[in-house]
Amino acid sequence: MSEHGLPADVSRRQLLIRSAAIAAMAGPGSALAAGCAAGSGSAPKSTASSGGSSTGTASSDPANPFGVKASAPLDVYIFKGGYGDQYAKAFEDMYKKRFPGSNVSHKGAQDVTGDLQPRFNAGSPPDVIDDSGAKQLKLDVLNRGGQLTNLDQLLDAPSVDDPGKKVRDTLLPGTVEIGLLGSSMYFLSYAFTVWGLWYSSTLFQKNGWQIPKTWEEFMTLCAAIKGTGMAPFCHQGKYPYYMMVPLMDMVAKNGGPQVQAAIDNLEPNAWKSDAVKNSVEALYMLVDKGYMLPGTEGLTHIQSQTQWNQGKAAIIPCGSWLENEQLDATPADFGMAVFAMPSLTGDKMPRTAIRAGAGEPFIVPAKAKNQAGGLEFLRIMCSKAAGASFAQKANSLSVVKDAITPEIAAGLKPGTKSSNDLYNAANGQIITWYYLNWYSQMKDDLENAMSQLMADKIKPDEFIARAQKAADTCAADSSIQKSKRPAT
Repeated sequence: MSEHGLPADVSRRQLLIRSAAIAAMAGPGSALAAGCAAGSGSAPKSTASSGGSSTGTASSDPANPFGVKASAPLDVYIFKGGYGDQYAKAFEDMYKKRFPGSNVSHKGAQDVTGDLQPRFNAGSPPDVIDDSGAKQLKLDVLNRGGQLTNLDQLLDAPSVDDPGKKVRDTLLPGTVEIGLLGSSMYFLSYAFTVWGLWYSSTLFQKNGWQIPKTWEEFMTLCAAIKGTGMAPFCHQGKYPYYMMVPLMDMVAKNGGPQVQAAIDNLEPNAWKSDAVKNSVEALYMLVDKGYMLPGTEGLTHIQSQTQWNQGKAAIIPCGSWLENEQLDATPADFGMAVFAMPSLTGDKMPRTAIRAGAGEPFIVPAKAKNQAGGLEFLRIMCSKAAGASFAQKANSLSVVKDAITPEIAAGLKPGTKSSNDLYNAANGQIITWYYLNWYSQMKDDLENAMSQLMADKIKPDEFIARAQKAADTCAADSSIQKSKRPAT
């Protein structure tokens, strides 16, 4: 994800996390035609109000609903990760066409916190920020300090393409929910990503390897791969949130909605469930059986992904930004593709269930000098033209409905097509975790424990104990706003 990430995570990505389907590709059976279920299930409900600014100069002009001053400069900061930042420069050009008297400044970088925390402290943050990557600003912390603009006003503004529609009506389902802090949306997660296990279809076909459906089949495949002298698996060791995704996918599949709600809601002993135990022990097999690329626990995302491209490992976990991030390192005949986490015995969700949803969070600081311009920039991003441009320049899908034309669909790269196919096969069975955005310290504690587990410095029992302690500490901290996820 350059320095990644939700990935949202989604962090980078918090979720993380992001790919819709394309109606023009598959006709009525595609995910966009089916309505896209990235946010399927009940939306989380707030148990506390959320702070932050919701100010802005309202206007009756649907072409300028926030009352942007045409000559006001706009300061844009973009996390330059797996998606690069050329897509944002295209958005900036769209903004300048609307406001030709505005001087738009652009910075694309990776150390978001290092670059921007001093500016927030000084009361002079940029007007719009793509807050992603390993060094992203903690959105829940910013919100508690009243540093984020409430984006409900963006959702209720007229859309660029059709003033008779609100912006909220132009976004894929789940986009608003993933951006909630309390009962309001404070960040716009723009990229729509699919997560899974990535492989070279060319390599698999050459060796006659089949995509595993169960964990037992996966272990058999790993043994066969190791027998050829190739490492079966590698991961982005310096950024352990990558390995948290396959783990939590397994937990969700094995435990179902009740276990997901228990973990997101910080219920006592939620991390001691059978679903967690089964999943942690299964994932640890990759370490215990020697199926990991030696030294992968110390590699950056680029280093591990490049070694994977070079055929030193067969499988790597990642989100669908991987293809764009690895364009220069991927052989022309690589055949990038992705499959879902294999099933454990007793799973409560189908094998085809996947992690997918909106990520790459964009924010407008409450103290932005051109707050109205920041809101308008996000409104422009929600246009079909911007969504199509993102697909072309970032090789990824956005949360904008109906943005993909047949021409753009025809030019999809193999990894993007594979992730789209994986999304369609999920048939609405989408895995979503909310703790990633709700409780940043707990997320960090979990990732630290994962790093130790993958380095074989702790065993599954200790990982579970540390995870439960992190959740209990978060639950006991009255300064942390708590949110509620329904069980179904």
